[in-house]
Amino acid sequence: MSSIDERPDFSTIADLFLLHGSMQSPAFLDGRLCASLALHELSTSGWLEEVCLGLGVEQPRDRESGEALLEWRRLTLETLADSSLNYEPLLPDELYSLAERAQGLREWTLGFLEVIEDAGSEAREGWSAPLREAVDDLAALAAMETDIDDSAENENDLFALTEHARMAAMLLYTEQRPGQPQVEAGEPTQH
Repeated sequence: MSSIDERPDFSTIADLFLLHGSMQSPAFLDGRLCASLALHELSTSGWLEEVCLGLGVEQPRDRESGEALLEWRRLTLETLADSSLNYEPLLPDELYSLAERAQGLREWTLGFLEVIEDAGSEAREGWSAPLREAVDDLAALAAMETDIDDSAENENDLFALTEHARMAAMLLYTEQRPGQPQVEAGEPTQH
């Protein structure tokens, strides 16, 4: 089973947040997690501290909750570093309305961009033009209208926007972690 299959879904993390008395969106913290893992290898203790701050608690309510939060971090890092490039943002799935899914993508983007902004302009200086452009595009995505109707056209548009956010996240990770994942690695060519 691949890491993407093991990763908790949005509802599971949202339920965990509710157990802590928080209505905080898992999407926002997942965006922060992704950018933090790419930019500065967020430690396990740093992640728990950040989640608890976001939830308004001093620590996870019990051992199982803490383990679930750490597993979320571990599996996110694994999918970012995996050569199959199958990282997926933690967003509401098809059980949610299109407007709720759009709001989730917007929140993920806000969390992702917040970490990038906190890193400062110096962090962006060595980035490739495609990465800078992808991150700049996310700023428009963070301001998108989320009160949208359920329609095939809006569904397709949201899919494309989600894919853009996913690719921006993978691009950030691969540029900040050269050789991770080793996407060029493979079987040597036989002559």
